Amino acid sequence: MPHLSVKEVRAMTPEQRKESLLKLREDLLHERGIADMGGAPTSPGKIAHMRRTVARILTIMKEKGEVRE
Repeated sequence: MPHLSVKEVRAMTPEQRKESLLKLREDLLHERGIADMGGAPTSPGKIAHMRRTVARILTIMKEKGEVRE
């Protein structure tokens, strides 16, 4: 998944944000599974980058009232 800037996330429709969030969470779960089994991630900062992107999407969704806390 490419890097999503705040500007790009804000330009998405609510449905696109939900889809991106689901895809990122699936990818993050997969990468964590590989790391937990002792495998090396494809990129050392990939998991951290994915976590930040998920947080970025969730923050914007909360600002727009799309997600309840």
